[in-house]
Amino acid sequence: MDTQTIAAAGLPALGWALHGGLLWHRLATARRDPLTGLHTRAGWTARAERLIAKHPSALVLLVDLDDFKTINDTHGHAAGDAVLAATARRLDGWCGRHGIAARLGGDEFAAITTLGTADLFGLRAALGQPVTHGGHVLPVSASVGHCHPGRLPVPTLTDALSAADAAMYAAKGHGRRNNTR
Repeated sequence: MDTQTIAAAGLPALGWALHGGLLWHRLATARRDPLTGLHTRAGWTARAERLIAKHPSALVLLVDLDDFKTINDTHGHAAGDAVLAATARRLDGWCGRHGIAARLGGDEFAAITTLGTADLFGLRAALGQPVTHGGHVLPVSASVGHCHPGRLPVPTLTDALSAADAAMYAAKGHGRRNNTR
């Protein structure tokens, strides 16, 4: 076989390999939030379900930024983006190698960790640190709800998120910076 025949035969395979690589990259980036770099709901859900199956004592959290609209309205969307990015870094850092964090949309985040109750007080303290943007110190406050799926009658991610959501709204009802929960 001459080199011209080999090259002609190899070009379609190379084309398909490049196309497959591009599709894989697009899928991977579609599962990541472009602003925060965290997983999106779709990317996070599959991983979270696997963690619950392997670690029934895992901890599922929902995080909602308090008064986020005020930051956007007062300081602009770039300031709001800075707060979202800082929240993502803090939540992802808290999860570390023992969990996974996601931005579900807007100012709502989720996480799952295999560290059990871990340091929820430390997480709340980290999430409540101000963010400096454009020469302004922006106050940040977050409500956090959590649930151990293993303590539910049916330990599913859906039920755990529902319970964490209820806990988060109960915490919001007890006031901002819900460090007493």
